[in-house]
Amino acid sequence: MYLFWIGFLVIIVFLLILDLKVFHKNEHEINFKEALYWTGFWVFLALLFNVFIYYAYSYKWFGIGLNGFHVTDGKDAAMKFFTGYIIEKSLSMDNIFVMAMIFGYFKVPSIYQHRVLYWGILGALIMRGIMIISGIGLIRMFDWIIYVFGALLILTAIKMLFTKDEDIEPEKNFFVKTARKLYPVTSGYIGHQFFTKIDGKRAITPLFLVLLMVESTDVLFAVDSIPAIFGITTDPYIVFTSNIFAILGLRSLYFALAVIIEKFQFMKYALVIVLILVGIKMLLAHVYEIPTLYSLGVIALVLFAGILVSILGSKDTQSNKETPPSGDH
Repeated sequence: MYLFWIGFLVIIVFLLILDLKVFHKNEHEINFKEALYWTGFWVFLALLFNVFIYYAYSYKWFGIGLNGFHVTDGKDAAMKFFTGYIIEKSLSMDNIFVMAMIFGYFKVPSIYQHRVLYWGILGALIMRGIMIISGIGLIRMFDWIIYVFGALLILTAIKMLFTKDEDIEPEKNFFVKTARKLYPVTSGYIGHQFFTKIDGKRAITPLFLVLLMVESTDVLFAVDSIPAIFGITTDPYIVFTSNIFAILGLRSLYFALAVIIEKFQFMKYALVIVLILVGIKMLLAHVYEIPTLYSLGVIALVLFAGILVSILGSKDTQSNKETPPSGDH
């Protein structure tokens, strides 16, 4: 079983090194077409890994699937991986919107945004790994904690429904305030550097403050999204790998959606419904176990409806803008 963990981590590290040192060795602005190609690449890798999940759990390679986490067979494991991946991917929509706001506030040049997201996501992988292990440990120790997670998701959904989008306020961010107290900040960007020196003393650039903002906001989003996948499965390998694959594709998804994110105005309501449904599923965990296939079908239907209504609503808004007002002449 440990071979799967080690092998997966080695593959992820290899992909990250390949991404930064080979594919993006020469910094450039990532256009919409390139972002779509990369998004497709990461989705393909996730689906390919899901095939591995199917066979590994079907034939119990190295004892995987025999750990008492209610994964019955390969089909069940693959379905739970895919459902968890879809949930994490969809919940990242809000994360992308906040990233766009952060980059806009700090006026980060497009050529440096990939580097910030690279290191930001690397930190997110580590933090989410710790949170997933801690969450599963709590669930194994205290069965009732699943109810807490379920209630947390429903409360998060209600808060998301009634909370309007707020402006980015770095001066109130704990990590940014602490960094400003510890180090002087340069007046402008110095290439893609996070650190530099002023009068022989270490200093930080605004790009490092952007990185701190991205990391800290991801922690807040992880508090919402990680309990959601516990509503699908508590198998640590499925939870971790599906979460990581969703995060790995977040950079390319950002560049693909950042310019059109505002058109998905009704996706917020779809995400609210998804969180409530998963929360209810967790509250019913010890009473009635809703089949994963049903959960996946309903979640996919809700997300599709959110996308469809957003597209239609965006077209109506655009047509209203283009139609000149009528009046007497």
